[in-house]
Amino acid sequence: MGSRNSRRSRTMSTSSETETEVLGAQGGADYPSARGADYPSPRGIDCPPPRGAGGSDCPTPRGANSSTRTGSDEDQHDLQAILAYLIRSGQVRIVTQHEEGDDDGEYSDDYEFCSSASKPPQPDDNPDTSRIDVNDIKNQVLGDSGRLQKNGIMKKKQTTIVGLLQNREIGRRGNQQFTCSDRRAISCQYLPNYRTVIDNYYHKAFCGTYSKEGNIFLTAAQDPNLRIYNTENGKFDKFKTIRARDVGWSVLDTAFSPDGLYMAYSSWSDCIHLCNIYGEEDTHKSLHLFPGDHSFTNDGCLYIYDRHEDQRTLKIDAHEDDVNAVTFADDSSHILFSGGDDGLCKVWDRRTLRDDNPLPVGTLAGHCDGITYIDPKGDARYLLSNSKDQTMKLWDIRMFSSQCAISNTKKAVSKQRWDYRWQQVPRKVQAKKTLEGDTSVMTYRGHSILHTLIRCHFSPQYTTGQRYAYTGCATGAVVIYDLLTGEIVTKLTGHKQCVRDVSWHPYENTIVSTSWDGMIGKWEYRQEEDSEDEFSDTSDSDESPSEDYNCPPRRSRRLADKDRRQVEHFQRQALFD
Repeated sequence: MGSRNSRRSRTMSTSSETETEVLGAQGGADYPSARGADYPSPRGIDCPPPRGAGGSDCPTPRGANSSTRTGSDEDQHDLQAILAYLIRSGQVRIVTQHEEGDDDGEYSDDYEFCSSASKPPQPDDNPDTSRIDVNDIKNQVLGDSGRLQKNGIMKKKQTTIVGLLQNREIGRRGNQQFTCSDRRAISCQYLPNYRTVIDNYYHKAFCGTYSKEGNIFLTAAQDPNLRIYNTENGKFDKFKTIRARDVGWSVLDTAFSPDGLYMAYSSWSDCIHLCNIYGEEDTHKSLHLFPGDHSFTNDGCLYIYDRHEDQRTLKIDAHEDDVNAVTFADDSSHILFSGGDDGLCKVWDRRTLRDDNPLPVGTLAGHCDGITYIDPKGDARYLLSNSKDQTMKLWDIRMFSSQCAISNTKKAVSKQRWDYRWQQVPRKVQAKKTLEGDTSVMTYRGHSILHTLIRCHFSPQYTTGQRYAYTGCATGAVVIYDLLTGEIVTKLTGHKQCVRDVSWHPYENTIVSTSWDGMIGKWEYRQEEDSEDEFSDTSDSDESPSEDYNCPPRRSRRLADKDRRQVEHFQRQALFD
């Protein structure tokens, strides 16, 4: 395989403090490793590396030069490529047998593989809220989302619009205006539930993100084209298409600059690419990370690139396995969060880091498998993580894990004997268990993490008070959880393949889902009688209703038409009486 496809810079984030720094990671993303994600090969066939390859495109130890491979190695990779193609096309099925002498019983009956088609991910019937109930985030979210009374006690009943209007008009709202929490309480009653199609691609769509102001939406697919849409006034008008450079497999991550004038993207390359959004002349600049000795493998490092100095300023040896996620903790560029296939989240403070001896401020342990994505709350305190153990967790960086908990996580990850890229979830992984020493504040179950590095996010502060956590799902759904209870609030269904990325508009109740079926879907709230007819054929429609866990049933258009016809019938009879 060519070296171009084996060099990779995966995930990235941009700093808002100086608007000059870009954060990158050298590691896994979408098929590059055992338990990694999207993996390219010659001739465009998805090729899995041998186990223990550490995410490299070649079966050499980490740091070894791929140019030393023999002809037999090339033949071996061709066979792997063909086998991978047959597996992904469904012509070959993996059958796992029991291994003799397995002391841990990893291939017992509990390790049978479950079919996602026959058994969708099961939500937690009784989520453990003992930790979040005593954490500061509970009162913070209750207050911000309008669910907290002035005396600090949680409201027993849901706030109604009629009640808010009454309190405003009789002067209980001070200057007769709704507060921010009042507006959020209203907004949370109208969560998106109905999909329209923005665009359809002929390739898998990997990324879809709103800009900070919500006036731009950026998508990336396997074509490889970067499409930029103008979303002002609720429209999605495509006004620019950028042809990505130096792409291996696909564009895997995108990010906006804090001022919204530039965007960056990364693929399997030694470079992060920077492009302008506006202007008559196009800027397309390569930011070289220079991984060094590990340019042909995943080296598990983080890289910081200073745009002002136009050079890489810091390299951090962060994880023992592929780095799948990296982000700044807030608008400054001091605190970093990273997550990898070692199952650990690490917190870094740039003010105390050195290239020769980089040490994290602390480590968060509790997942039983690799981490696919990390999303910060934006206050440099809380973060969400999605994992291949089929859970999403909420963390408080004031509660770091002990060395014993870190060891337990590493041990649990090392025992994983399944490949989430093409195998279904084993029953052993689906078991609802808590790892000893887990310091997470809350755990969310009910979505499926398969095939790719599926992303999760906090809901926007402006419209919801960050009351929800939402994520994509391998079953083709968008799953929205209540952050404080762990219960599924709604599940937006309609995609035919996994939803890899989801983005909630920062100031509107609009969600955009990006799926491997090539569809970009926009979700908004609609009354059921305006969106669904019980007797209409919607099999070929571009619009799809959602599965709502909280909303009461509403009258359908058919029943409304029936009532109208009855009234007209009685009126006609009255004319002849």
